[in-house]
Amino acid sequence: MLQALAIKYRPKTFDELIGQDTVSTSLKFALDNDRLAHAYLFSGLRGSGKTSSARIFSRALVCEKGPSSNPCGECPQCKSALEGRHIDIIEMDAASNRGLDDIQELIEQTKYAPSMARFKIFIIDEVHMLTPQAANALLKTLEEPPSYVKFILATTDPLKLPATVLSRTQHFRFKQIPQSEILKHLAFVLEKEGVSFDENALKMIARSGGGSLRDTLTLLDQAIVFCENNISSDKIASMLGFLDPDKIKEFYICVLARDKDKMLDFLKDLQDYEASSVIDELLFYLKDSFFAKDKQFSLLIYERFFRILSRAKSMLAVCDDDSFVLCVMSFMMMEATYLREIDEEIETYKRQDVQKESKAQPISYTNDKKDSSKNPYELLLDSIYDRDFVLGDCFKKCTKFISFENNVLNISSNAKDEDRITLNNGFKLIQLILKELFGQGASIAVHKEKEIEFDKLQDIKQTNVKQDVLAKFDELKKDAKVYNPQQEAKETLDELFGTPQTE
Repeated sequence: MLQALAIKYRPKTFDELIGQDTVSTSLKFALDNDRLAHAYLFSGLRGSGKTSSARIFSRALVCEKGPSSNPCGECPQCKSALEGRHIDIIEMDAASNRGLDDIQELIEQTKYAPSMARFKIFIIDEVHMLTPQAANALLKTLEEPPSYVKFILATTDPLKLPATVLSRTQHFRFKQIPQSEILKHLAFVLEKEGVSFDENALKMIARSGGGSLRDTLTLLDQAIVFCENNISSDKIASMLGFLDPDKIKEFYICVLARDKDKMLDFLKDLQDYEASSVIDELLFYLKDSFFAKDKQFSLLIYERFFRILSRAKSMLAVCDDDSFVLCVMSFMMMEATYLREIDEEIETYKRQDVQKESKAQPISYTNDKKDSSKNPYELLLDSIYDRDFVLGDCFKKCTKFISFENNVLNISSNAKDEDRITLNNGFKLIQLILKELFGQGASIAVHKEKEIEFDKLQDIKQTNVKQDVLAKFDELKKDAKVYNPQQEAKETLDELFGTPQTE
């Protein structure tokens, strides 16, 4: 009878368990050294091997040559366990038997000793689906079961379990199966089945499985039928609705070549595909190229492309037009190719500096040079501004140009307080710029500017004005007469009517 690949190749020993080395090593040690707990919790992604591990562990517990990490598979206990008809291994699906009555029935069975094996084992799958009442009813039995009872709980969502259940079990976390392990297993299965295959096609199938081995084997079953025992990349891409890998490669070549006309043709073809699937395929191709150290892309281009693709992925959630997102993404990627590496820019500038130095002529300044539009002080000031604007502003405010003689720049300074500190801290830089402009023999001489004491000057001005006023007052005082109102009135009447004559 034809079986599904997921059932036909279900692991029967811990050594056959795919991608769960930590769990299998721990359980094997516990079996070989009699370090058995009364309750176990297996949690992880669907298809990661939780139920298979529970069945292997159960068979190891009831094997007549055990408990052993390698059950013989030949004794009646192992055979009945492999065939799924062992009376003391009880499997229960909590998704369909989740009520209080179902748990009470299970608790009732724990009161009876095993019929034919040394342990009575209860495997409860999807245990997080139990109702709160059922989970609470199981607590006491889960904490202190009879010595012959073992519980193995399996769940895809341990966070939904009550903390009281988690604290009563030994928790094993099943990780997502690595893609490399899935690829090896798929190749092994196809060789056993006598089916030819393409490695790139297996990568697409493994990627679509999302880390679940059961889902991947189910897709492989479908691929064998669709491809008629000859699995190829183009047929798998057609089956899964993916882009052909060769077409993805051509897309990136078009981007790097900045061929806009060909890119428009690509965008028309991409309208037939789901946009999220296209972006995923472009990401996977770019990631594989990155790890393969493909020199077609520089490190800067990898960083830019990854960022653009992730942004396009987020744009799909807020934009209804998928074609628009793909257009924006494609032309942003083409625009990103114009960027240059930082190392390339540094090398370019270094080459330019070397060329400038080779062509540069020594500069000499003399006092009688008339054709220069700027004097040495102004040239120095411009260069300081280019290096440090704050220092340049302070230098301009606090210094004045005196002369430039014998390669010595003479300036005066009236810097005080914070300006003085700024100039002192930047004096080495000023000297360095001066030598770059006028040669290593150039130097700067700072002369302190004489300060005018404005307070004393004001006092002098006030004293001179006072003396002038007093001198004028004395001059007026010499010709002044004593003021007599009666005499002044008499003189006025005489002037008007004449002097009266007496008879």
